[in-house]
Amino acid sequence: MSVIKVTNLAKTFSLGFRRKRVLAVRSVSFSVEKGEVFGLIGPNGAGKTTTIKMMMGLVSQDHGTIDILGKPVPSLESRSKVGYLPEISYYYDYLKPEELLDFYARLFGIPAKARKRRVDELLDKVGLANAKGKQLRKFSKGMLQRIGLAQALIADPEVIVLDEPQSGLDPIGRKDVADLIDELKAAGKTIFFSSHILPDVERICDRVAVIVEGKIVDVGPLNRLLNPRTLSTEIATSLVPEDLAEKLRADFQNLGEKQHDGLRTFVLPESSDVSAFLTHLLGANVEVLSVVPQRENLEDVFVREALANTQPNEEQP
Repeated sequence: MSVIKVTNLAKTFSLGFRRKRVLAVRSVSFSVEKGEVFGLIGPNGAGKTTTIKMMMGLVSQDHGTIDILGKPVPSLESRSKVGYLPEISYYYDYLKPEELLDFYARLFGIPAKARKRRVDELLDKVGLANAKGKQLRKFSKGMLQRIGLAQALIADPEVIVLDEPQSGLDPIGRKDVADLIDELKAAGKTIFFSSHILPDVERICDRVAVIVEGKIVDVGPLNRLLNPRTLSTEIATSLVPEDLAEKLRADFQNLGEKQHDGLRTFVLPESSDVSAFLTHLLGANVEVLSVVPQRENLEDVFVREALANTQPNEEQP
């Protein structure tokens, strides 16, 4: 069942003194299934945030349709079971975190006892239980991002839309967010998010859409987007006699080398015979520490699609 369905979405903005018309989102279509974690990635200005704002009914589309849980956006019904974290949030900074979450819980009509329980649960879940007494104006960017995640979850939504949820977080915070998304998925929630942290997207997402200059240029499960073949092989060794190293360079074309802390790592291109290379090393009693195939990752896909689909001298808001 498609929980989110976007069809032929387009949005044009007027920019600058001359009111130049710029097509920010063009013919964007995708769907997100129930219980899925769906990632939207693309360069700065590609149209990610504009697409999300249209999904949330905050920006009107020029044409196209959006349905969430079977209800058309921007109807209230389409947003009643959706939690949303914007890319840039503003909160009343004189409030404390539990006061802020209580405020949002009241907006959703959550009863007093349930509000207190839910607020405490979420503060603990996002790692802010020890910051209850601190005003938001004293929060770091990472702490504000955590409270933003909590407010997005306050009403226990079925669909969670997160625009750059890991922005401003340190590696521990990023791991916490990734673990939280895993937990939400296990609970049957549907999560849609954009991010520049591609290793996290690769770890978390079931499917990914790549948007470049307002167009979806590819969408699918990671095992289809990523090239499964081995692009190169890295072989880490202990000390290698220089005469052997010279022979290896002569016998194996385009052999790469890296040295660090007395260890040498050889990088064999895709066409190389790895077994023959290892035979040379082991025959000379060289200790082989590791053999690591290098395969395409999401960053490679991102760069490839961005370069292939970017037109020179075009702006996207």
